[in-house]
Amino acid sequence: MIQMLEPLQLVIALLAGLLLGGMFYGGLWWTVQKMRTTRRPALLFIGSLLVRMIILLLGIYALGVGHWERMVAALLGIVIARFVVVHFTKEKEAGVQPAIPERHAL
Repeated sequence: MIQMLEPLQLVIALLAGLLLGGMFYGGLWWTVQKMRTTRRPALLFIGSLLVRMIILLLGIYALGVGHWERMVAALLGIVIARFVVVHFTKEKEAGVQPAIPERHAL
């Protein structure tokens, strides 16, 4: 028999997805900002990716154990968080000039 979840559980899963998505995409934005000044950008990027992915996947798994509806609500929250983070980071980037690539002798 199919068991219906309470709407409150779905709202909590959606909010948790927003939090996870904000952490993931906000962490990505932070990583890209720090890559401009770090000596080892590849190490920073890979380390950040691993940490962000582990937290995101563990969070989705914890929210969705035994209830696919909560997992879908959390994934919806993650997608919404992406648009929110992109919106706010575009405003911050509006005044920043892109870095001029260095020219290397061939």
